[in-house]
This record gives sequence, C-alpha cells and structure tokens, in this order.
Amino acid sequence: MRIRAVDGGELPLLQDIERAAGRWFRDIGMPEIADDEPLSVAELARYQQAGLAWVAVGTGGPVGYLIAEPVDGLLHVEQVSVHPDSARRGIGRLLLEHVAERAVADGVPALTLTTFTEVAWNAPYYERCGFRPLGEDDLGPELRAIRDREIAHGLDRWPRVCMRRDL
Repeated sequence: MRIRAVDGGELPLLQDIERAAGRWFRDIGMPEIADDEPLSVAELARYQQAGLAWVAVGTGGPVGYLIAEPVDGLLHVEQVSVHPDSARRGIGRLLLEHVAERAVADGVPALTLTTFTEVAWNAPYYERCGFRPLGEDDLGPELRAIRDREIAHGLDRWPRVCMRRDL
C-alpha cells in the first residue's frame, strides 16, 4: 500500500470511497450518516490544490483517502475514509501516520479531528491511534466553529467528541 498526494482526476473516486464507507453507518442505525452526500468535487479540489489530500493506493487504484486543513495552528483531519472492501487492513492508520509525519515536518504540534464517540471505528479507534478526547474548554475558536457547523448539520443527534493527537 502506498500513500501519495491525490491527483485531480481522482476526486470523483474519493466520493465513491466515502459513499461506500458510509454504508457501515446504516448497519448501526445511523442511516442519515450513510445517506449524507460526500463533499463535492469542487470542495475536494480545494484540499487537493492546497496539498492537503492523500490517497492510499493498492494495485487497483485508490482504496482510501484523508483530507486535512489548518485549524487553530494545528492540522485538522477533516475526513478519513477507507473503502469497505479494503477495510481492517491498517489503511486508515497508514493515512493518519502519513499526515502526522507531514505535520511534524511542517512544524505542526498536533492533529485534531471530530468524531462519533459510540461508533467502534470512530472515537475508540482514534484513541488506539494516539488521539485523546478534548473538553469544551480545550477547543480553539476554529475547532469550536467546526463543531458549531456539525451541530447545525444535525450530527449531534449522536454523541460526538473533538480529539487531539500531540506529535
């Protein structure tokens, strides 16, 4: 498995990976999450053009991706998804390690993300990857704004948490 920058022609594939990965949410009673449309190609292109989008590539092409953005002086993992056909092979962790190495090289002290607390492949998984939950008082203004957008989008129907991994 190789991790590399996303090229522009792959952006629709990222949407396909996201839709496929979302199906697992239907199986645990979160159909609204499963049915939520991925970011548009134009939105994904913004990450790609900023050099903040990576894919995990197997012999048949991309099987997972991660996009990130600067938030409060840290690097925020906006999305990490792996196609279910390639899941449980450490691909998500490889993507996270790649972005962590990139952040360290750029002098960024930590990664952040937001996630569901009670979904096995969300908060419990990220804890195993070195992330820790943040309290409300630990959120910077930009991370708090992300949470406010998530709340407005209805994501707080299920418990969510902000997490941080110091690098």
